[in-house]
Amino acid sequence: MDALTVVSAVVALVGAVSTAVLGYWTQRRLRLMEQRNLMDSYGASLAWAAYDLQSRLYNILYGHETDLSPGPSRGWMTSFYSHGTPEEREYVRRSTVFVLGEYLGWVEILRRDVQFLDLGQSRANQRAMREISAIGKALNHTSAACNLLRLWRVEQRAIGELMVHPDGEPGRRRCLGYAEFCEKLEVDEVFSRWIAPLIADVDRLAEDTAPAVFRLAEIQQKLIDLIDVLDPKAQRFPQFRAPSRAITSIRLAN
Repeated sequence: MDALTVVSAVVALVGAVSTAVLGYWTQRRLRLMEQRNLMDSYGASLAWAAYDLQSRLYNILYGHETDLSPGPSRGWMTSFYSHGTPEEREYVRRSTVFVLGEYLGWVEILRRDVQFLDLGQSRANQRAMREISAIGKALNHTSAACNLLRLWRVEQRAIGELMVHPDGEPGRRRCLGYAEFCEKLEVDEVFSRWIAPLIADVDRLAEDTAPAVFRLAEIQQKLIDLIDVLDPKAQRFPQFRAPSRAITSIRLAN
C-alpha cells in the first residue's frame, strides 16, 4: 500500500468520524431544543394552573381571615358556599377541585413529554422540578390537625392522568377544560369516583376552614415559589405576588 493510499484512507476515516460526531451532536442539540420548547410551552400552562390553584387557596384563606374579623363582611367560602345559591355552592365545590386537578394534569403532561434528565444542566428546570416535588410533598403531607385535600403521590398521578385530555399527542397535550370536567363528573363513573373524595373535602372545608389553614397556606406558598421559577420576570403575573405573599406569611407565622 503506497503513501497516497494510506493518506486517503486516513482522510476518509477522519471524515467519517467527524461526520458521525457532528451528526450526533446536531441531533442531540435539536432534541434538546425541542424539549426546551416543550418546557417553555408546557411551563407557561403549568404556571397558569399553579396561579389558578394558589388564587383559589388565597381566596379561601383570606376569606377565613375576613370571617374572623369584626364587622359584617363575609369571606369567599361563606359568601358563595354557606350563604350562596345552590348554583354558587356547586360552583365552589367543582371549581375548587378542578383547579387542583388541572394543576396535577399539567404536572403529569410534563412528566410524560419532557425528559428532565436531558435538561439537567438547566438550573431553571432543576428548580422547577424541585418546586413541583415540594408541592407534591405538601399535598401528600399527613397532619394530625387536618388532612383535607390530601392526596398520596400515586393519587396525585392518578388525578393528573384523568385530567389529561385523551385526544392529545406528545408536544400537543392539554388538560380537560372546566366544561369537560363537569361533564365527565356527570357521565363517567370512574372519573367521579376519583373526584368525589376531593369534593367531600371541599364540603368539610366550608364547614370549618380553621384546621386546614396552615396546610393550605403551605401549599399556596409553594405554588407561588413555582410561579417565581416559571415566571421569574413577573411578565405573566406582575401584580398578584405581594398580596398573596402577605396572607401566606401571616398564616405560616402563626
